[in-house]
Amino acid sequence: MKLLYNTCGDGHAIKVYDTDELYGEKGRFRVLQFSEEAVQGAVDLDCPERIVFEYPRAIIHLMELNNPEFEDAFIIGHGIGTISGYFSGKKIKTAEIGSQIEEISRTYFGYSGDHVRVGDGRRKLEQERDGAFDYIVLDAFSDKGTPRHLMSEEFFRLVRAKLNPYGIMLMNLMGKGGNDRLIQAVYTTLASIFPHTQAFVLPSEGASTLKNMILAGSSRPIAYKARQMAGFIGTLLPPGHILSD
Repeated sequence: MKLLYNTCGDGHAIKVYDTDELYGEKGRFRVLQFSEEAVQGAVDLDCPERIVFEYPRAIIHLMELNNPEFEDAFIIGHGIGTISGYFSGKKIKTAEIGSQIEEISRTYFGYSGDHVRVGDGRRKLEQERDGAFDYIVLDAFSDKGTPRHLMSEEFFRLVRAKLNPYGIMLMNLMGKGGNDRLIQAVYTTLASIFPHTQAFVLPSEGASTLKNMILAGSSRPIAYKARQMAGFIGTLLPPGHILSD
């Protein structure tokens, strides 16, 4: 591993490093990592246009399938700019809690867009007009996980107001699938606001192992093609409690 950048800012430790192995795959990778274990993004240095991780590939599939002609999206959590960079021809607004991550994405990961607005994602979304967006994507993490004020009933009401009538909310979370009480609560809270919801999990060994999960909520049915979900599979989650501010 070759360390390129190491600091403590925006509420957590931040590292950028190059490595010749990532999750068992050999190659040349550049990685953005928070704390000790939370990898937030990676680029294949031999094939920079490749999307390395499964969850952005699955989210991109959901966006392209459900509304291939979409124009407007709001993303909370910038990372290395994978999703906004892929949709560079669309009107994307991205909220990132601090300027440091945007600067890192430009310096080390080749991000060249002008979509990022610095500040709390919920506060930035409040400033947008109602019905403005085809998609709202939540991909925000700290070393403690997804901020709780971005998973509450009040936040999901705000999201629904800012989506157009056919819009979809997409969330990238980390959890333990059906054995995770917080994930169950987030999904139940989402379903209390949106009449159509879907949950997808990226399988991993062991019931207690943290897994990437995607939750989706909309006022209309949500379509997906299993073979294009990058390994994510639809899953049923037990009911949980409602999360409030």
